[in-house]
Amino acid sequence: MASRGSLFDLRWIIALLFGVYGVVLLVMGIGFESDADRAKTGGFNVNLWVGIGMLVFTALMALWALIRPLRIPDEAK
Repeated sequence: MASRGSLFDLRWIIALLFGVYGVVLLVMGIGFESDADRAKTGGFNVNLWVGIGMLVFTALMALWALIRPLRIPDEAK
């Protein structure tokens, strides 16, 4: 069971938001990228690469939250 402090850890909220937006951009980059969109960016699939970057950032935030969880001092309990 998660401790009371880890439920409000901002790293998990940030990871969740970046993960959702990363998946949306990844899907848009894979399935809905048109030639006109690529022409605007010089042949670069921005949605795909930004989505991948956001998912990597999500993994790093989640890993950080798992490795170094929040600890509530005993005086605060």
